[in-house]
Amino acid sequence: MQFEHSLRKGVTLRILLLEDEPEMASALCSALRTRDALVDHMTTLADAEEAAMIVVYDVILLDRQVPDGDGLSLIPKLRSNGVSAPVIMLTARGELDDRIDGLDSGADDYLVKPFAVEELLARLRAVMRRPGDVRVDVVNFGRVSYDFDGREALIDGCRLDLPRRELLVFETLARRLGRTVQRHMLEEAVYGFDDDIQSNTLDAHISRLRRKLISVDAGLEIHPVRGIGYLMKPTS
Repeated sequence: MQFEHSLRKGVTLRILLLEDEPEMASALCSALRTRDALVDHMTTLADAEEAAMIVVYDVILLDRQVPDGDGLSLIPKLRSNGVSAPVIMLTARGELDDRIDGLDSGADDYLVKPFAVEELLARLRAVMRRPGDVRVDVVNFGRVSYDFDGREALIDGCRLDLPRRELLVFETLARRLGRTVQRHMLEEAVYGFDDDIQSNTLDAHISRLRRKLISVDAGLEIHPVRGIGYLMKPTS
């Protein structure tokens, strides 16, 4: 049987994984990363909640039994804060009542351990095919039409060629158009939590992105906010 190499063709998915068991976490991270996903692995509810409030994830994978509580308790907090990414529970608690409780609490799917990695990948592809309840797929910023689902920027129907990190910079600034985005929030949105970030790397990505927006007369400008971060707004 042949399995797909990537979870969504042409798109790098950002996935949050809450799993405190080292071997399980290592296997899942390896499987997802070899399929072009960017995985942020957390071992506590507190760290997972903090990450989800900063980074826009495509999918969130939650273990139920972690050192500081039940992963299920995180879902209402995420939804109340506008986090609409689909959630798949990964747990050894597989009784009927547990599964019903998980789905009724807002999980989009519930996968009982042990499971085959291929089944998780199939379920990930399935939840990514579902339309989001509150997700806006395409939004116009200046002359740029940005497809948040397909992660593609267009100007007058022509694709704006942006490498992955520049695209993530654009997306993060676009979600907060007209507001200053703190530097650490940009770094955490653009890089994996385990990445080694050089001091000027983010500035280089933003500089290249700014030049490209100017060169195509995108109607958007990016400004540094000294000591805080960056702001993107429509050209006056």
